[in-house]
Amino acid sequence: MKWYEIKIKTISESVDAVCDVLYDVGVGGVVIEDPKDLIINMKEQTSWDYFDINSLDMDYEGAVVKGYLPESEDLLDKIELIKQHVYNFSRDNELEQVTTAEVYEEDWANSWKKYYKPKKIGEKVVVKPTWEEYVPSGDEVVVELDPGMAFGTGTHETTTMCTRLLEKYVQDNSIVYDIGCGSGILSIIAAKLGAKKAIGVDIDEVAYKVSMSNAEINSVQNIVDIRHGNLMEVIKGKADIVVANIIADIIKILAKDITTFMKPNSKFIASGIILEKIDEVTEALESNGLNVVSIERLGEWAAIVSELGAVDRDE
Repeated sequence: MKWYEIKIKTISESVDAVCDVLYDVGVGGVVIEDPKDLIINMKEQTSWDYFDINSLDMDYEGAVVKGYLPESEDLLDKIELIKQHVYNFSRDNELEQVTTAEVYEEDWANSWKKYYKPKKIGEKVVVKPTWEEYVPSGDEVVVELDPGMAFGTGTHETTTMCTRLLEKYVQDNSIVYDIGCGSGILSIIAAKLGAKKAIGVDIDEVAYKVSMSNAEINSVQNIVDIRHGNLMEVIKGKADIVVANIIADIIKILAKDITTFMKPNSKFIASGIILEKIDEVTEALESNGLNVVSIERLGEWAAIVSELGAVDRDE
Protein backbone atom coordinates (compact mmCIF):
# COMPACT_ATOMS: atom_id res chain seq x y z
CA MET A 1 0.00 0.00 0.00
CA LYS A 2 1.25 3.48 -0.85
CA TRP A 3 1.36 6.27 1.76
CA TYR A 4 2.07 9.95 1.40
CA GLU A 5 4.26 11.92 3.75
CA ILE A 6 2.96 15.43 4.39
CA LYS A 7 5.91 17.59 5.46
CA ILE A 8 5.19 21.02 6.89
CA LYS A 9 7.91 23.51 7.70
CA THR A 10 6.74 26.07 10.23
CA ILE A 11 7.80 28.08 13.27
CA SER A 12 8.04 26.42 16.69
CA GLU A 13 5.12 28.46 18.02
CA SER A 14 2.81 27.06 15.31
CA VAL A 15 3.62 23.36 15.82
CA ASP A 16 0.50 22.61 17.91
CA ALA A 17 -1.78 24.32 15.38
CA VAL A 18 -0.16 22.41 12.49
CA CYS A 19 -0.60 19.12 14.36
CA ASP A 20 -4.29 19.92 14.88
CA VAL A 21 -4.71 20.45 11.13
CA LEU A 22 -3.14 17.06 10.39
CA TYR A 23 -5.26 15.27 12.99
CA ASP A 24 -8.42 16.90 11.59
CA VAL A 25 -7.87 15.33 8.15
CA GLY A 26 -7.24 11.87 9.58
CA VAL A 27 -3.51 11.61 10.29
CA GLY A 28 -3.10 9.10 13.13
CA GLY A 29 0.16 10.43 14.52
CA VAL A 30 2.78 13.07 13.80
CA VAL A 31 6.56 13.39 13.84
CA ILE A 32 7.93 16.71 15.10
CA GLU A 33 11.50 17.78 14.38
CA ASP A 34 12.36 20.97 16.25
CA PRO A 35 15.99 22.07 16.80
CA LYS A 36 14.76 24.19 19.73
CA ASP A 37 13.83 21.01 21.57
CA LEU A 38 17.33 19.65 21.00
CA ILE A 39 18.92 22.82 22.34
CA ILE A 40 16.65 22.88 25.41
CA ASN A 41 17.34 19.25 26.22
CA MET A 42 21.08 19.68 25.76
CA LYS A 43 20.93 22.54 28.26
CA GLU A 44 18.98 20.24 30.58
CA GLN A 45 21.76 17.65 30.19
CA THR A 46 19.28 15.09 28.89
CA SER A 47 20.82 11.98 27.35
CA TRP A 48 20.71 12.15 23.56
CA ASP A 49 22.84 9.11 22.83
CA TYR A 50 19.95 7.47 20.96
CA PHE A 51 19.06 10.52 18.89
CA ASP A 52 19.90 10.77 15.20
CA ILE A 53 20.94 14.40 14.94
CA ASN A 54 21.24 13.99 11.17
CA SER A 55 17.46 13.62 10.98
CA LEU A 56 17.07 17.32 11.87
CA ASP A 57 17.37 20.11 9.33
CA MET A 58 19.70 22.25 11.44
CA ASP A 59 19.98 24.85 8.64
CA TYR A 60 16.26 25.52 8.95
CA GLU A 61 15.36 28.02 11.68
CA GLY A 62 11.88 26.66 12.33
CA ALA A 63 10.33 23.27 13.04
CA VAL A 64 9.20 20.44 10.78
CA VAL A 65 5.98 18.48 11.31
CA LYS A 66 5.37 15.26 9.36
CA GLY A 67 2.15 13.27 9.01
CA TYR A 68 1.22 10.28 6.87
CA LEU A 69 -1.93 9.56 4.85
CA PRO A 70 -2.80 6.44 2.83
CA GLU A 71 -3.49 6.68 -0.90
CA SER A 72 -7.21 7.33 -1.41
CA GLU A 73 -9.69 9.01 -3.75
CA ASP A 74 -9.87 12.12 -1.58
CA LEU A 75 -6.13 12.32 -0.87
CA LEU A 76 -5.60 15.39 -3.06
CA ASP A 77 -8.54 17.12 -1.39
CA LYS A 78 -7.04 16.42 2.03
CA ILE A 79 -3.64 17.75 0.98
CA GLU A 80 -5.25 20.89 -0.42
CA LEU A 81 -7.22 21.34 2.81
CA ILE A 82 -4.02 21.04 4.84
CA LYS A 83 -2.33 23.68 2.69
CA GLN A 84 -5.26 26.08 2.99
CA HIS A 85 -5.42 25.80 6.78
CA VAL A 86 -1.67 26.07 7.28
CA TYR A 87 -1.31 29.07 4.99
CA ASN A 88 -4.40 30.77 6.42
CA PHE A 89 -3.22 30.82 10.03
CA SER A 90 0.31 31.80 9.07
CA ARG A 91 -0.03 34.37 6.29
CA ASP A 92 2.69 36.54 7.79
CA ASN A 93 5.12 33.66 8.21
CA GLU A 94 7.41 33.28 5.21
CA LEU A 95 8.79 30.03 6.61
CA GLU A 96 5.62 28.01 5.99
CA GLN A 97 6.06 25.24 3.40
CA VAL A 98 3.92 22.18 2.69
CA THR A 99 5.42 19.36 0.60
CA THR A 100 4.46 15.75 -0.09
CA ALA A 101 6.36 12.57 -0.91
CA GLU A 102 5.41 8.95 -1.62
CA VAL A 103 6.25 6.33 1.00
CA TYR A 104 5.54 2.61 0.58
CA GLU A 105 3.95 0.71 3.41
CA GLU A 106 6.84 -1.68 3.94
CA ASP A 107 9.13 1.31 4.48
CA TRP A 108 6.69 3.40 6.55
CA ALA A 109 5.60 0.53 8.80
CA ASN A 110 9.05 0.42 10.35
CA SER A 111 10.99 3.55 9.45
CA TRP A 112 8.74 5.97 11.36
CA LYS A 113 9.49 4.17 14.60
CA LYS A 114 13.08 5.41 14.57
CA TYR A 115 11.80 8.76 15.83
CA TYR A 116 10.49 7.29 19.08
CA LYS A 117 13.09 6.04 21.55
CA PRO A 118 13.21 5.76 25.34
CA LYS A 119 13.71 9.15 26.95
CA LYS A 120 14.32 10.11 30.56
CA ILE A 121 12.01 13.02 31.43
CA GLY A 122 12.69 13.23 35.18
CA GLU A 123 15.18 12.11 37.80
CA LYS A 124 13.62 8.64 37.72
CA VAL A 125 10.96 8.49 35.02
CA VAL A 126 11.74 7.07 31.59
CA VAL A 127 9.11 7.08 28.83
CA LYS A 128 9.40 4.45 26.12
CA PRO A 129 7.28 3.08 23.25
CA THR A 130 6.13 -0.52 23.66
CA TRP A 131 8.30 -1.83 20.82
CA GLU A 132 11.56 -0.62 22.36
CA GLU A 133 13.59 -2.69 24.78
CA TYR A 134 14.83 -0.85 27.84
CA VAL A 135 16.45 -2.13 31.03
CA PRO A 136 15.98 0.33 33.91
CA SER A 137 18.94 1.11 36.10
CA GLY A 138 18.90 2.01 39.78
CA ASP A 139 15.54 3.42 40.86
CA GLU A 140 14.34 4.33 37.35
CA VAL A 141 10.60 4.08 36.66
CA VAL A 142 9.58 3.07 33.13
CA VAL A 143 6.33 4.24 31.53
CA GLU A 144 5.24 2.67 28.26
CA LEU A 145 3.47 5.11 25.96
CA ASP A 146 3.00 4.81 22.21
CA PRO A 147 2.42 7.85 19.99
CA GLY A 148 -1.17 7.90 18.82
CA MET A 149 -4.14 9.96 17.77
CA ALA A 150 -4.20 13.43 19.35
CA PHE A 151 -1.53 12.56 21.93
CA GLY A 152 2.22 12.91 21.83
CA THR A 153 4.95 10.78 23.32
CA GLY A 154 4.91 12.34 26.78
CA THR A 155 8.17 14.23 26.28
CA HIS A 156 6.82 17.77 25.88
CA GLU A 157 8.34 20.39 28.20
CA THR A 158 5.06 20.79 30.10
CA THR A 159 4.88 17.05 30.80
CA THR A 160 8.54 16.99 31.79
CA MET A 161 7.98 19.69 34.41
CA CYS A 162 4.90 17.92 35.80
CA THR A 163 6.88 14.69 35.99
CA ARG A 164 9.71 16.28 37.94
CA LEU A 165 7.24 17.89 40.34
CA LEU A 166 5.39 14.61 40.87
CA GLU A 167 8.74 13.00 41.66
CA LYS A 168 9.24 15.69 44.28
CA TYR A 169 5.83 15.53 45.94
CA VAL A 170 4.31 12.05 45.51
CA GLN A 171 4.50 9.85 48.61
CA ASP A 172 3.32 6.32 49.35
CA ASN A 173 -0.01 7.48 50.80
CA SER A 174 -0.67 10.21 48.20
CA ILE A 175 -4.00 10.59 46.45
CA VAL A 176 -3.49 12.33 43.10
CA TYR A 177 -6.07 13.95 40.82
CA ASP A 178 -4.99 14.38 37.18
CA ILE A 179 -7.26 16.96 35.52
CA GLY A 180 -7.46 16.79 31.73
CA CYS A 181 -5.49 13.56 31.79
CA GLY A 182 -5.10 13.18 27.99
CA SER A 183 -3.11 9.98 27.49
CA GLY A 184 -3.12 9.28 31.24
CA ILE A 185 0.64 9.65 31.47
CA LEU A 186 0.69 11.75 34.65
CA SER A 187 -1.73 9.42 36.44
CA ILE A 188 0.44 6.48 35.43
CA ILE A 189 3.61 8.25 36.57
CA ALA A 190 2.00 9.07 39.93
CA ALA A 191 1.06 5.41 40.38
CA LYS A 192 4.54 4.19 39.46
CA LEU A 193 6.07 6.68 41.89
CA GLY A 194 4.09 5.03 44.67
CA ALA A 195 0.83 6.98 44.93
CA LYS A 196 -1.94 5.22 46.81
CA LYS A 197 -4.53 6.31 44.25
CA ALA A 198 -4.48 8.36 41.03
CA ILE A 199 -7.73 9.55 39.47
CA GLY A 200 -7.55 10.88 35.92
CA VAL A 201 -10.41 12.95 34.51
CA ASP A 202 -11.06 14.10 30.95
CA ILE A 203 -14.16 15.34 29.13
CA ASP A 204 -12.88 13.88 25.85
CA GLU A 205 -14.05 10.32 25.19
CA VAL A 206 -10.94 9.44 23.18
CA ALA A 207 -8.74 10.57 26.06
CA TYR A 208 -10.83 8.50 28.47
CA LYS A 209 -10.42 5.32 26.40
CA VAL A 210 -6.73 5.90 25.64
CA SER A 211 -5.94 6.59 29.30
CA MET A 212 -7.64 3.40 30.44
CA SER A 213 -5.75 1.40 27.82
CA ASN A 214 -2.42 2.97 28.82
CA ALA A 215 -3.08 2.23 32.49
CA GLU A 216 -3.55 -1.45 31.60
CA ILE A 217 -0.43 -1.51 29.41
CA ASN A 218 1.55 -0.19 32.40
CA SER A 219 -0.16 -2.63 34.84
CA VAL A 220 -1.37 0.14 37.15
CA GLN A 221 -5.12 -0.20 36.54
CA ASN A 222 -5.58 -1.18 40.20
CA ILE A 223 -4.24 2.26 41.23
CA VAL A 224 -5.24 4.47 38.31
CA ASP A 225 -8.94 5.28 38.04
CA ILE A 226 -9.88 7.06 34.79
CA ARG A 227 -13.18 8.93 34.67
CA HIS A 228 -15.03 10.51 31.76
CA GLY A 229 -16.62 13.88 32.41
CA ASN A 230 -16.24 17.17 34.23
CA LEU A 231 -14.17 17.36 37.41
CA MET A 232 -17.06 18.86 39.39
CA GLU A 233 -19.39 16.03 38.40
CA VAL A 234 -17.31 12.86 38.52
CA ILE A 235 -15.07 13.35 41.58
CA LYS A 236 -15.96 13.64 45.23
CA GLY A 237 -13.35 13.91 47.95
CA LYS A 238 -9.99 15.61 48.32
CA ALA A 239 -6.49 14.92 47.05
CA ASP A 240 -2.97 15.42 48.34
CA ILE A 241 -1.83 16.47 44.86
CA VAL A 242 -3.83 17.89 41.98
CA VAL A 243 -2.06 18.17 38.64
CA ALA A 244 -3.41 19.89 35.53
CA ASN A 245 -1.33 20.04 32.36
CA ILE A 246 -3.73 22.06 30.24
CA ILE A 247 -3.52 25.74 29.22
CA ALA A 248 -3.33 28.97 31.19
CA ASP A 249 -6.91 30.11 30.53
CA ILE A 250 -8.40 26.82 31.75
CA ILE A 251 -6.18 26.84 34.82
CA LYS A 252 -7.47 30.31 35.67
CA ILE A 253 -11.02 28.92 35.55
CA LEU A 254 -10.03 25.83 37.58
CA ALA A 255 -8.53 28.04 40.27
CA LYS A 256 -12.02 29.17 41.30
CA ASP A 257 -13.07 25.70 42.49
CA ILE A 258 -9.92 23.60 42.78
CA THR A 259 -9.54 24.12 46.55
CA THR A 260 -12.78 22.14 46.97
CA PHE A 261 -10.79 19.08 45.95
CA MET A 262 -7.64 19.78 47.98
CA LYS A 263 -6.67 18.67 51.46
CA PRO A 264 -4.95 21.15 53.81
CA ASN A 265 -1.33 21.67 52.68
CA SER A 266 -1.99 19.79 49.44
CA LYS A 267 -0.26 20.85 46.22
CA PHE A 268 -1.76 22.08 42.95
CA ILE A 269 0.65 21.55 40.03
CA ALA A 270 -0.51 23.67 37.09
CA SER A 271 1.35 23.39 33.77
CA GLY A 272 0.82 24.20 30.10
CA ILE A 273 1.36 27.89 30.87
CA ILE A 274 3.21 30.04 28.35
CA LEU A 275 5.73 32.35 29.98
CA GLU A 276 3.73 35.47 29.12
CA LYS A 277 0.81 34.28 31.25
CA ILE A 278 2.65 33.42 34.47
CA ASP A 279 1.47 36.57 36.22
CA GLU A 280 -2.15 36.03 35.15
CA VAL A 281 -2.22 32.47 36.46
CA THR A 282 -0.39 33.41 39.66
CA GLU A 283 -2.93 36.14 40.34
CA ALA A 284 -5.83 33.74 39.71
CA LEU A 285 -4.40 31.16 42.10
CA GLU A 286 -3.64 33.61 44.88
CA SER A 287 -7.01 35.37 44.59
CA ASN A 288 -8.71 32.03 45.17
CA GLY A 289 -6.91 31.10 48.38
CA LEU A 290 -3.82 29.35 47.04
CA ASN A 291 -0.24 30.30 47.87
CA VAL A 292 2.37 29.99 45.16
CA VAL A 293 5.26 27.75 46.24
CA SER A 294 7.40 27.72 43.12
CA ILE A 295 7.45 28.60 39.44
CA GLU A 296 9.33 26.23 37.15
CA ARG A 297 10.37 27.18 33.61
CA LEU A 298 11.46 25.01 30.70
CA GLY A 299 11.78 26.38 27.18
CA GLU A 300 8.80 28.63 26.51
CA TRP A 301 6.63 27.01 29.18
CA ALA A 302 6.04 27.28 32.91
CA ALA A 303 4.59 25.15 35.69
CA ILE A 304 3.32 26.73 38.89
CA VAL A 305 3.06 24.89 42.21
CA SER A 306 0.64 26.29 44.78
CA GLU A 307 -0.82 25.00 48.04
CA LEU A 308 -3.35 25.71 50.76
CA GLY A 309 -1.69 27.39 53.75
CA ALA A 310 1.00 29.97 54.25
CA VAL A 311 4.34 29.20 52.59
CA ASP A 312 7.59 30.87 51.63
CA ARG A 313 7.68 31.51 47.91
CA ASP A 314 10.63 30.16 45.94
CA GLU A 315 11.28 31.05 42.30
